[in-house]
Amino acid sequence: MRPNYLLFDPILQRQNLLPFTFTRPVGNLRVGILTINEKWQNYLGIYQIGYETQAYLSVKFPAIKEGLCVFINGSICPNATLISEINGLNQVKTALVKNGQLLAVCLNLNEGQTFSEDISIYKTIESKSEELIQLNFCYDIFSKNEEALKQDFSDLTKGRKSQPIPEGNQVLNPENIFIEEGATIHFSILNASTGPIYIGKNAEVMEGCKIRGPFALCEDAGLKMDAKIYGATTVGPHCKVGGEVNNSVFYAYSNKGHDGFVGNAVIGEWVNIGADTNNSNLKNTYDEVKLWSYRTERFEKTGLTFCGLMMADHSKCGINTMFNTGTVVGVGANIFGAGFPRNFIPSFSWGGAQGFETYVLNKFYKMAIAMCKRRNIEFTEVDHAIMVEVFEQSKKFRFWESQNN
Repeated sequence: MRPNYLLFDPILQRQNLLPFTFTRPVGNLRVGILTINEKWQNYLGIYQIGYETQAYLSVKFPAIKEGLCVFINGSICPNATLISEINGLNQVKTALVKNGQLLAVCLNLNEGQTFSEDISIYKTIESKSEELIQLNFCYDIFSKNEEALKQDFSDLTKGRKSQPIPEGNQVLNPENIFIEEGATIHFSILNASTGPIYIGKNAEVMEGCKIRGPFALCEDAGLKMDAKIYGATTVGPHCKVGGEVNNSVFYAYSNKGHDGFVGNAVIGEWVNIGADTNNSNLKNTYDEVKLWSYRTERFEKTGLTFCGLMMADHSKCGINTMFNTGTVVGVGANIFGAGFPRNFIPSFSWGGAQGFETYVLNKFYKMAIAMCKRRNIEFTEVDHAIMVEVFEQSKKFRFWESQNN
């Protein structure tokens, strides 16, 4: 009988991956074509994988916690070597480690064993996997997207035949393009000489788009007319994207339907980006970009020259919004007005360069319910409870609240 598999939130990475891990487990993050949990499901050959995550997320992201369980580091993408090593964990309280970091551990929960990241309490085996794709910081989502996308493309298309590329498109390296059933592409340019191009099931590429791989357009997503896409970019399920995009990852159900530039960016779920919104991805001094860290509560060096916008779930911005290099926007923010807003915008902020106030929850819920309804998705009581918790956890960053008291 196979064990239950659970992706755990490593403490350090979970903190460094905020604000995106406010609303999802680490293992539910998307990098490449698939989310990390989808990658593990495919490699392990299982239909569903559970989560060892924050208590307030566990209802939406459940797990079977009984009997023999294998806990896997949710920040790490699988590969063939890791799968072989994890399948070899046939003794309880035996852990797979790499350079002092816990990768996986086998436990029997029916015998009273409990999960811990402390590797000193386990018998350890050193992993021989040399190349791990791991998300340690939120900017890793875009900076490691090319490597992850190429790996996903290879895994998803191996032994399968693409739908034919429709006539009327200009194509380079067609053997590096895979089109799923139901996808449509009209009068566009697809350059796969620089990396693979994946067009998901029922996705749509409208007329006049220019795509340079590596690129993934996931299921039911769409590119608007004349979009200009540079790799390595992923447009997640049910997203609508137009304008100019470079090396960015969109999660699900988000809209950037108009002109404007987004580059070296991560855009969460249920985000709406107003027309002609732009983010800077390069300082005009060419200095290294610093980014807000929720863990240290200050701006930290990224080691990157190019780093744009980190915008978490359910945040919105109005037309002509201008984001500085290395801007972090939390959950449920609403940004509008002229000028550059500050480059750390806390969750549930309402305003812009002229100042912010708190986006109170009852107004936020009204907006979130309306946006979800447009896509025939219910904003549930579980979603509501998660937002209440995020609102409380992020309260200390809304400095104006304490100033007004």
